[in-house]
Amino acid sequence: MCGVHLLVDKSATDERAIANMVESCTHRGPDHSGIIKVSNGVFLASNRLKILDSRDEANQPISNKEGSAFLSWNGFLYNFQELKNQLISEGVVFKTRSDGEVLFQWLLLKGKEGIQYLEGMFAFVFVNINKSEILLVRDPVGMKSLYYHHHENKLICSSEALCLVRSGKVGASLDSQQVLPYWYLRTAMPSASFFKKVKELLPGQIAVFGLDGSKKEVTKFAINAAPGPNRPAPDQKIFEQCLIEAVLKHFTAEVPVGMVLSGGADSSLLYHIWYKETGIPLPTFTIGFESSYRDSNSDATFADNLTKKYGGGNQEIKIGPAFFLQTWDEYLSHLDQPVGDSASYLTWVIAREAKKRVKVLVSGVGADELFGGYNRHMAFKTYLKRPNLWRGLPHFLQNMPFISRNQKKFLASIHENPDRTFINFAALNPVPENLGKDLSDYYPKSGGNYKKALGYDQSFYLVHDLLKIHDNACMSHGIEGRAPYLDWPLVALNREMSDKQLINTTPKSWIKEILIAEGLENIAKRKKSGFGLPIKEWFLHHSGFRMKMCSAIIDFGNTYAGLVPKEWQSLLKNPEDHIQAHYLLLFNVFLLSEWINKNIQ
Repeated sequence: MCGVHLLVDKSATDERAIANMVESCTHRGPDHSGIIKVSNGVFLASNRLKILDSRDEANQPISNKEGSAFLSWNGFLYNFQELKNQLISEGVVFKTRSDGEVLFQWLLLKGKEGIQYLEGMFAFVFVNINKSEILLVRDPVGMKSLYYHHHENKLICSSEALCLVRSGKVGASLDSQQVLPYWYLRTAMPSASFFKKVKELLPGQIAVFGLDGSKKEVTKFAINAAPGPNRPAPDQKIFEQCLIEAVLKHFTAEVPVGMVLSGGADSSLLYHIWYKETGIPLPTFTIGFESSYRDSNSDATFADNLTKKYGGGNQEIKIGPAFFLQTWDEYLSHLDQPVGDSASYLTWVIAREAKKRVKVLVSGVGADELFGGYNRHMAFKTYLKRPNLWRGLPHFLQNMPFISRNQKKFLASIHENPDRTFINFAALNPVPENLGKDLSDYYPKSGGNYKKALGYDQSFYLVHDLLKIHDNACMSHGIEGRAPYLDWPLVALNREMSDKQLINTTPKSWIKEILIAEGLENIAKRKKSGFGLPIKEWFLHHSGFRMKMCSAIIDFGNTYAGLVPKEWQSLLKNPEDHIQAHYLLLFNVFLLSEWINKNIQ
């Protein structure tokens, strides 16, 4: 794991700009940093977090003895041993045990065409002098980010958008067009950032540039974990086999490994499989809230019971509004891009504590998106059973006193187009018509309605919310985050499932059925609860938390109210009047306001 940096600028006569990028990304790779001058005006750099082969020989950037090829990369190759064995059979001699050297030798021998055979979470820059080209590559699941600025023949690239700004080569002006999508989606649009001149490589993109910084082409590649010709249709047995292999792969490292354990079905099954296969307990970490805010959160109780069953110990990290206020500025200083999800802060808190004991942190992220674990998935199934009925219901029902908040959201989200209906379900509130049309461009074009909905969640919410906050929170503290449910064979298995198979199963039924068979019925039948701060309770009962949120929201409204739809203007002026119905949105605006004040010039 590391921070990846590239500078192509013929006006750059020294290393100052890229050195600034390296220095600002030390948290991602605290174990080593290096800068290579590839040619005049071309610099490549890395910050390394040592996971596989801690020797200096495995440091980055990686180059060959001829000085004709260079690699800076961030990630973990799931199939590096298979690739290594193939390269050895073709005569390649390795000097290290690192997967980085495997990637370098593979690219050197196979070129751009060989990228399709990689399996893993990665983002990298590969420079080939002989071909006069630079490759910018991001894995197709979207586990790792890669940001870039390209203008005329100047190309700057990094693992974090803030590193580009801190290079001194890119301005820190706000892309105001991202405020509207953030309002509804909690993130910027795909390929955009909140910096006007910084873009993000999309999952699976290969961007090819010349050594002079000129842009040549952008292509895409997909996961290559296709099933064998004789494999039967996806079922629970195949899923369990794939999951066991994923757990053994992702939990294995040369450094201490721990786990984010919520006590829910997804993370509990991962821990159970690991212990069953190896008999080795691992450090686990769970968020707990101070006693006055604990009523709706029993994560720590379930996690404690599970780890005690296996002779391990779970560490509960208790927090309250006072702790939040004390640590908020520290969190904000680590936040590369704003994502309006309080799970980002909680994951950051866990990683902050976990770094004292581990260098790899595993989580259950991805299971809900693959196997339909959210309330919106159940709501969409309800809609799909009788779409004409729901479209025909008069809108005045939304204002009836007996209609709950969730029912109002359901009714308000119904659109004549099923795709747009799920886009509304997945948003914080039903999106405006123009934004809905823009989002339709990212919606899957083939498959049944439910399968397309899961595909949208996997390519949009999973990538731009959950994976972004997981990576940012872990790497802020020099920890590699891993997600076994997003191992490529499991993602491929999900894509093999038919729309009928997906829609006729209960949410995550395979996961729950395995838990029940393993004697963990209490976890399988536990009611799903979200992973987030008790925002409403803190706002109502802690004056310091309430004042900080209200001040930031009003400040945002004073400057940026014109970017927000008219029907939401009162929320910016009187946030305390909206805490019951819109506490999530209030937190999102608070976070965006604070991030802008800290980072935008």
